[in-house]
Amino acid sequence: MQTQEKTTETLPNTTDFLPLKGTDYVELYVGNAKQAAHFYKTAFGFQSLAYAGPETGVKDRASYVLVQNKMRLMLTTPLHSDGPIAEHHKKHGDGVKVLALWVDDAYDAYEQTMKRGAKSYMEPVTLTDKDGEVRLSGIHTYGEVVHIFVERKNYNGVFMPGFRKWESTYNPEPTGLLYVDHCVGNVGWNQMNPWVSFYENVMGFKNILSFDDKDISTEYSALMSKVMSNGNGYVKFPINEPAVGKRKSQVEEYLEFYEGEGTQHVAIATLDIVSTVKQLMARGVEFLKVPSSYYDDLLDRVGPIEEDVEPLKELGILVDRDDEGYLLQLFTKPVEDRPTMFYEIIQRKGAKSFGKGNFKALFEAIEREQEERGNL
Repeated sequence: MQTQEKTTETLPNTTDFLPLKGTDYVELYVGNAKQAAHFYKTAFGFQSLAYAGPETGVKDRASYVLVQNKMRLMLTTPLHSDGPIAEHHKKHGDGVKVLALWVDDAYDAYEQTMKRGAKSYMEPVTLTDKDGEVRLSGIHTYGEVVHIFVERKNYNGVFMPGFRKWESTYNPEPTGLLYVDHCVGNVGWNQMNPWVSFYENVMGFKNILSFDDKDISTEYSALMSKVMSNGNGYVKFPINEPAVGKRKSQVEEYLEFYEGEGTQHVAIATLDIVSTVKQLMARGVEFLKVPSSYYDDLLDRVGPIEEDVEPLKELGILVDRDDEGYLLQLFTKPVEDRPTMFYEIIQRKGAKSFGKGNFKALFEAIEREQEERGNL
């Protein structure tokens, strides 16, 4: 796996005691990993990569690893009704458990973060098989989400020891998804700044962007957000918290139905968002839609863009510009019945921001969905 493309310039004055090479994988705990894997292959174009379960000596779970370009997605389900995986799924439904980070030295990453105040999730361990070794360690972050540090420079196998190659006769074409651009966390009231401090102090991240309730608000609801980035910009974690509004915000709805803090969405990069979104829609992926009036003055708002506006309007793709360029983005509806986790598809044309100019239109679209569910 190669180093991910940079989406942010190296940040000044960053003490890089925790050099990160990108997102190694994202692991979801789900109710039925076999069926979820079929969904992600069919709908999103992921490819079969690796499997662990009773056949490989793992007795409490089954895990399917899927891949598309530089993005790896692991889906894990419990095999019994007791134990931490089953408890996690009972409480949260399908959701992100692990945001794994690719490092050169998993033992040092653990030592550096622990001495700065991290809470241990996994003490350093070395896994070995005939293909070499993978070294792992892990720490807790918001809610029940954890970061696992993955060191795989001495490993030539399919994924890591304990997994075997997953062969499948069903292999839908990929859809152009490339790598994790960023992962957004939803935290409780007044918890954003404590977690900002955690990423600053424990992991050496910097707060590169902040949005308050004036930036992210509609007639009915509001939220606040701060974007945390590591030194080279390969890993970015925006953190949202609710803000006071007339009605229930999307973050409050998430916290209610997820029953706690967690990862709200994973943003996946593409080099051709029109092509990717067309393919995803054709495979049944549902997206949020903004009113067609959003496009009436689009070019006046964002300036010249290389894309024709009509296909963007037809697909509902949003556009925003910052000082570095522009971006195109679109958000799926939640991918499970609880109104919790969803995905963002993003194409950057120089922009390093997160679509501030789209917040109002986007959140009004989310509110329309909330109202249909009776949760606004």
